[in-house]
Amino acid sequence: MSDVTPHTGAKFKVTRRGLIVGAAATCAAGGVFAANWFNVGATIAGGALTVSDAHNKANAGDVFLIDIRRPDEWARTGVGEGAHPIDMRRDDFTQALLVLTKGATDAPVALICARGVRSRKMTERLTAAGFSQIIDVPEGMLGSGAGPGWLRAGLPVVAVQ
Repeated sequence: MSDVTPHTGAKFKVTRRGLIVGAAATCAAGGVFAANWFNVGATIAGGALTVSDAHNKANAGDVFLIDIRRPDEWARTGVGEGAHPIDMRRDDFTQALLVLTKGATDAPVALICARGVRSRKMTERLTAAGFSQIIDVPEGMLGSGAGPGWLRAGLPVVAVQ
């Protein structure tokens, strides 16, 4: 135990119990962060699609499948066959999507990212912007609580130039 004098001049003791409680809180916060990062609570519900359904619908022309990840992610894993890579960080993301859908805000658009976290957020953003048929693919390319993901499901990918 040691006395510590912060800049306020007040003294407080650092105890073993305080260190243990602090360490436990840090671990709990890390667990929550990891659960969110890996999207362990994700499910295929509502209008969401499995990766297999997204692949089939994209190849049949029934949905525009948009891979919203970053270019470095596309380079590492490739892009799912049938998907259009549009980086969600682009300032003109909405306009690029409208070009692809020929201006139709009611066109069915499925969004995929790594683990379903960004696609869920972008689904909300595009719905708020007036798109009426935005569909989440919560498994993502790498898998989440919703399923194994595009790569582990063995679905085809294409390299991005």
